[in-house]
Amino acid sequence: MSRYLKREYQALEAYTPGEQPRDAAYIKLNTNESPFPPAPAVTAALTRREAELLRLYPDPTGRALKEKLAGLYGVGAENIYLSNGSDDILNFAFMAYGRSGAVFPDITYGFYAVFAGLHGVPYEEKPLNGDFTINPEDYFNQNKLIVIANPNAPTGLSLSVGAVEEILRRNRDHVVMIDEAYVDFGGESCYPLIRRYENLLVVRTFSKSRCLAGGRLGYAIGPAELIGDLEKIKYATNPYDINRLTLLLGEATVEAEDYYREKCGEIIRVRAQTAARLKELGFEVVPSDANFLFVKSGRIGGEALYRALKKRRILVRHFEKERIRDYNRVTIGTAEQMEAFCRAVEEILEEIT
Repeated sequence: MSRYLKREYQALEAYTPGEQPRDAAYIKLNTNESPFPPAPAVTAALTRREAELLRLYPDPTGRALKEKLAGLYGVGAENIYLSNGSDDILNFAFMAYGRSGAVFPDITYGFYAVFAGLHGVPYEEKPLNGDFTINPEDYFNQNKLIVIANPNAPTGLSLSVGAVEEILRRNRDHVVMIDEAYVDFGGESCYPLIRRYENLLVVRTFSKSRCLAGGRLGYAIGPAELIGDLEKIKYATNPYDINRLTLLLGEATVEAEDYYREKCGEIIRVRAQTAARLKELGFEVVPSDANFLFVKSGRIGGEALYRALKKRRILVRHFEKERIRDYNRVTIGTAEQMEAFCRAVEEILEEIT
């Protein structure tokens, strides 16, 4: 750290991403990426001509992609905001709406606390219930920016749309941001509520269910006024934030909706099989609406299991936070990858008996 860094940033605790090994010898079940490639039509869009057009700036409005997303969700193009990954939306929201503070769960996506710290937003973390569920009443009448991942990460548990609506109804003077990064794997989206609540901002990503984590593309669905706020900040910072190829791939992705629904169904099926297998091995498995499982063994600690799996070239995500340090988050891969994972777990448990 240099002596030139602003004082308020010197103590900033940055987000720690999941491991990204340089070699392909690992089975990566640690960063919630899709195990499937993009749809064939998406990769086919990467033509030589499109590569040559990289000499030109992209459309800063992303109008074509906005219109396709608007058609998919039955909203107007003015209700769609595009960004370089959904994290940029979260960042802007803390910047724009955090003047009175923010509230989010104590166990959730780690970037919320980072963005609060980055923008000097005081925040309160509401403890999850003993079963890791969110108590909606904790978020009533808070008079602050409310941020909820739904399904939550790393637990995979969801709030009902009715519960989200009650939170919206009890916080009409502040923005409620619902982060739906994992909603396509079994959750229910609350975006239709934007027609009745002017304070709802729904954040989505192409990284998980749309197999495009490397493309860095996110979007928000919300009332036109909130979308306008985000656009204003974007045009004051980086109007060309999404490159030409990512916009192109995003359009092709929306057009291949059937392919992605099929792949989500496959993830859900393999998730259920893996959960059943782990329960047979004595694991506690938190019910999940996401593309991962949050699991704990009564026979081996979370960190010990993480390290034993890593020695077998399988990566899962372990967290050091005291309340969840005995758990690991396991991304759902292909059926073959999850079979290899379960076999490795069986071997590890046999070795310690």
